[in-house]
Amino acid sequence: MSGLTMSKTTHIRWFEDLGNNDVSSVGGKNASLGEMIANLREGGVRVPGGFATTADAYRAYLEHNELKDRIRTLTEALVREEKSLKQVGKEIREAFLQGSFPDDIEQAIRNAYEELAARNARKDLPVAVRSSATAEDLPEASFAGQQETYLNIRGGDDLIDACRKCYASLFTDRALNYREHRGFDHLDVALSVGVQKMVSSDKACAGVMFSLDTDTGFPDVVVINATWGLGETVVQGTVDPDEYRVFKPGLENTHLVPILARKCGSKKEKMIYAARGPKPTKTVDTTRAEREAMVLDDDDVLTLARWAVTIEKHYGTPMDMEWAKDSDSGELYCVQARPETVHSQKQSGAFKSYRLEETGEVLARGVAIGESIAAGRVRILKSPQEIDRFEDGDVLVTERTDPDWGPIMKRATAIITDHGGRTSHAAIVSRELGVPAIVGTGSGTAVLKDGQEVTVSCAEGSEGRIYAGILDFEERDIDIENLPEAPVQLMINLAAPDAAFRWWRLPVQGVGLARMEFIISNVIKIHPLALARFDQVQDKKAQKRIEELTAGYEDKTEYFVEHLSRGIAMIAASQYPDAVIVRMSDFKTNEYAKLIGGKQFEPREENPMLGFRGASRYYSDRYKDGFALECRAVKKAREEIGLDNIVVMLPFVRSPREADRVIEVMAEHGLRRGENGLQLYMMCEIPSNVFLAEQFAERFDGFSIGSNDLTQLVLGVDRDSEVLSELFDERDEAVKRAIVQVIDKAHQSGCKVGICGQAPSDYPDFAQFLVDSGIDSISLNPDSVLDILEIWREDKPR
Repeated sequence: MSGLTMSKTTHIRWFEDLGNNDVSSVGGKNASLGEMIANLREGGVRVPGGFATTADAYRAYLEHNELKDRIRTLTEALVREEKSLKQVGKEIREAFLQGSFPDDIEQAIRNAYEELAARNARKDLPVAVRSSATAEDLPEASFAGQQETYLNIRGGDDLIDACRKCYASLFTDRALNYREHRGFDHLDVALSVGVQKMVSSDKACAGVMFSLDTDTGFPDVVVINATWGLGETVVQGTVDPDEYRVFKPGLENTHLVPILARKCGSKKEKMIYAARGPKPTKTVDTTRAEREAMVLDDDDVLTLARWAVTIEKHYGTPMDMEWAKDSDSGELYCVQARPETVHSQKQSGAFKSYRLEETGEVLARGVAIGESIAAGRVRILKSPQEIDRFEDGDVLVTERTDPDWGPIMKRATAIITDHGGRTSHAAIVSRELGVPAIVGTGSGTAVLKDGQEVTVSCAEGSEGRIYAGILDFEERDIDIENLPEAPVQLMINLAAPDAAFRWWRLPVQGVGLARMEFIISNVIKIHPLALARFDQVQDKKAQKRIEELTAGYEDKTEYFVEHLSRGIAMIAASQYPDAVIVRMSDFKTNEYAKLIGGKQFEPREENPMLGFRGASRYYSDRYKDGFALECRAVKKAREEIGLDNIVVMLPFVRSPREADRVIEVMAEHGLRRGENGLQLYMMCEIPSNVFLAEQFAERFDGFSIGSNDLTQLVLGVDRDSEVLSELFDERDEAVKRAIVQVIDKAHQSGCKVGICGQAPSDYPDFAQFLVDSGIDSISLNPDSVLDILEIWREDKPR
């Protein structure tokens, strides 16, 4: 009964009575909570209940304490530079904290809290008290991140005090600075306080999630960050959280587990409830078991991802959300949702491309935020109070950032932090500012030197690298929508899963070559037989390293299958539903031997290029256990994760008989051509592939020309020989005749032909030759696509 009465007042509004049209009354944050409670509950999205004080209540507080004139006088003194930002902010906040609520408003807040406690059958109900700012004539101005949140608040007295602090936080130094720079009248801005049932995640977990990839804007993935305890440590960037990436289209099929990536963060500390005292929360170190364990299981990850999709569909825009898991009930809750403000506002046709022209010594590594490159002098700062030491264009290096760092971050050419993940404060702000950031380096402040010149690169995948010195790099602005249409299907060659999402805006139709061996050497690092036959590994150092890398895996082969399947799936997701052609491993024996534990499993060969490689390995007793793991990974990526656009390609198939043997082995491992839509391609890189193209076409759905090996074997020139480098030319007439022949034969047999070799990326005239010869597709290096299209614009194909 009391709730019904209070909901009609101008001072208190219950969340369930709010919606997006109430932003001017309760701010974007509180309006959004009401919108979700009212509209998404049937969709399974759980949002903790609560109430909000209104903008009218805030204005009544100003009047009751005669604060308007005080605020006006002080802010005008700031404009006239009679007082500093620090002085003005402090005096206004103190005035708020010394004030009192009008009796009717204070009683309304206390009554609402008592009712909320009664609804949850707990007298001293802990609540989260959040600031939700709005502008009277500009309701879209939410001022996200400018005001304070207070957690684990209990009892009417503490709640009233927290509300007062929220009002005061409207005039933090950073909020004052923000409004001054954007021309907002400070008295046109009001503040609503959201009082929300606290999700008891202190003994469970919490975090944030986005309904798109936060670094590239790729729309088909949900990114979830998770840590132990309360979620503020993720928001504040004080921990390196776990990260999960979920493929959104796969969520429609309840039989799939479309988790593309799992990354275990260090999670060195967590925020928990404190005993009653001056501070309601405290930060403690996590245990070793907590640091090594993943925070979320698959069911929780998929539940959160489905909520992200539901929320995004309802709002019609990419969303930034906070979530928490209740330690008592085990249930998940969405505690905040707001529109994502970086990629959702970018023009779809705009594309910036960055590329290092040289490399140097890598000083530190971390999580790359954004895709750009910048260079400048290092400035190591311990706190925002050191702003006088910072000059425009410096590279900011610090342990972590929070909103107080805003004025410095705006002047930085790049940002580097010791701690934090993709959703930390430093990451979020750097994206909004459009500057590269590398977070979670662990040791940036220790290994970098003040005044040192460095190049900060976020253009090489998800790992950011800080190089010594000022390196040359290329920056290009391309309007993709105005590029000419290609005369043939364009695809791209990819190797690194972490970099795949960078290229989703390119005007291409799939991946013509996904190199499995890159994932094995750079992510897995262990020879597959050293996992399948671990008991046979003789090298003690290799044994120890394998044990370290596979910690947590009872079956060591699962380490290989898990990482390879998810790496393949990441690449496949970037171009879904277009075909992504995954080549089974094509190491040479000397390359396999360099993997951890690999030396004892590989023969020594005088000429590995022409030795035990490609298809010959897959059915051999020497490697068939390793090939079985590759097949398991592909099958998992296609059938469990759900990337059924994956096409399997076999390299170096010397004869039709050898093709038959490999196809038989693949079928034994559940990869049958035509089953579940599986297509099977082969590399065309040996003269026998050209001569017997009709016979190979009976066994495969398509050919992909490997111009490097084909040139090597047609001309008899070692492609790696410096002495013979002048003779190695993919444009040689003999090579071109072989290509024309295989295209003609394949087409006569109803088989597709593409090319994934280097030549068309290097030589535009060779790309034109391929088009003239009737090739079905050309797969280029990603950074060559725009160049080739520009050339085709200037000289349209015949």
